[in-house]
Amino acid sequence: MYHTFYHLKKEPFHITPDPEFLFLSPTHKEALACLHYGLRMRKGFIVLTGEVGVGKTTIIRSFLKHADRERVKVIYLFNAMISFKSLLQSICTELEIPISIKKTTEQLNRLYERLLKEYQQGNAVLLIVDEAQNMPVQTLEYLRMLSNFETTEDKLLQIVLAGQPEFEKKLSLPELRQLKQRIAIQSKILPLTEKESFEYVRHRLAKAAVEELSIFSPGALKRIVREARGIPRILNILCDNALITGYGYQQKEIHPKIVEEVISDFETRDRAPLSKQIFAPLTVVFPMMALRLINAILKQMAHELVRDKKTSLWKRMVSGLMFLPPLAGLSLLSVFLSAYQWLFLSRLEKSGPPSTGEKEWRSDRSFSKGAG
Repeated sequence: MYHTFYHLKKEPFHITPDPEFLFLSPTHKEALACLHYGLRMRKGFIVLTGEVGVGKTTIIRSFLKHADRERVKVIYLFNAMISFKSLLQSICTELEIPISIKKTTEQLNRLYERLLKEYQQGNAVLLIVDEAQNMPVQTLEYLRMLSNFETTEDKLLQIVLAGQPEFEKKLSLPELRQLKQRIAIQSKILPLTEKESFEYVRHRLAKAAVEELSIFSPGALKRIVREARGIPRILNILCDNALITGYGYQQKEIHPKIVEEVISDFETRDRAPLSKQIFAPLTVVFPMMALRLINAILKQMAHELVRDKKTSLWKRMVSGLMFLPPLAGLSLLSVFLSAYQWLFLSRLEKSGPPSTGEKEWRSDRSFSKGAG
């Protein structure tokens, strides 16, 4: 939408992993080198960890882009939350092994035969498990058994487990101590430093620009870097929205005011105003309290009417009528708060759910603030 206005060949800040825009910090270089080395030397288990949005998937896709797909059979598992039986079926399907056999032991035998055949032909079979922290412990333990498929020198199945830091904790569970001992290579991608963050933004702009130009002012870029706390995905989201906003204002240069507006917009959508935070609970609590008080007042009125039969009926009625003003007030308050609650919920429904980009920015930002 804005790329023509800013003389860009394409949008430089997509949140989807794109190897073309790969930026290699020292830890990204190490992770990429570990993948190449682990596959070439047939090391078996390779673990790649890092916080949400640091670029694990981008590294994997860049690795696959340069891999010899004639020699490397890749099985990419996006959904890690599956049983070992389903995992085995997925592997067999990708390798075109018939899965009509119901017995797991027979399927494992067929898989071993296929892996050995690929190895003898000089090929490698690579299983990549993304979001590995979601894989059940039992599935991970059975997955370990697949690493028993080996020759006297090499592993027949190479397995990359990519996940968030929670996966490191999971591997420390007593049930997975044998799996942890089998991990041959482990690499961790860290958030970018402040200097690397500046270089990251300039790198992506240079990849997409038709000519060398400066779109972000130094102050705007500094504010974005400070807010992102080294997470590339947040850098992408903030920069992309800043360019959209700048395009809306027809500003050729993104200045700090535009960045502040973008950040404020996300924070406003993410957090309700103080008045709503206070009044929203009250719209539920007050009507309930009012109904209880009304019930108590009605009981007291009935008691006043019958408590002393020596008192004239007229005096007892007057005594009971004294409770009408507070009764009417509470009733009106209950109606008012109920109406406010209805309007409040209606506005929330009309605002709709946040977009994918907003969700990504919020979840990553919660990590960034926690780490800061």
